[in-house]
Amino acid sequence: MKGEDGKRTESLTKRGVRVINRDVAVFAFFLLLSFILWYLNSLGKENEAGIKYHIKFTNLPKERIIDEEQPNELNIFLKGPGYSILKLKLSGKKTPLIIDISKVNFKKTPGGKALDYYIVTSGLAKSLNVQMRSGCEITYIKPDTLFFTFNKQIANSTLMPDNKSESNKRN
Repeated sequence: MKGEDGKRTESLTKRGVRVINRDVAVFAFFLLLSFILWYLNSLGKENEAGIKYHIKFTNLPKERIIDEEQPNELNIFLKGPGYSILKLKLSGKKTPLIIDISKVNFKKTPGGKALDYYIVTSGLAKSLNVQMRSGCEITYIKPDTLFFTFNKQIANSTLMPDNKSESNKRN
């Protein structure tokens, strides 16, 4: 099989490498294509997934603010068509969910401070589902209870300026 100076063996080896590289490329292409088709097929079926949403509180009682150390995220577990869940996953990180304190039944924390309250998140499922505008159903919200503290809002005019900023204004 060997030619006079080994040229025939060398050309067969190069051709074999090209055939193997081409076969690998074709296999990788069809593997990727099959994965994409499988994924599109699975999006049409009923799926369950969890999405992390930021939350924002609105319509607080007069002269009250919510303490900054409160949880600002909810993990919402959904059941619905895969396309809807994918859409929510892509848009969920941008838009926070609004919790309207005036429409929510919040309760005083037993044994807590005077301004400590809590909300049972299962009662929020209906309003959160309306806000998300999807064909999905909320199956579970974690944490199951949101604890928060109302603080008194201090107007800027009543804040005592520090001495450094006072002296800088005079100069």
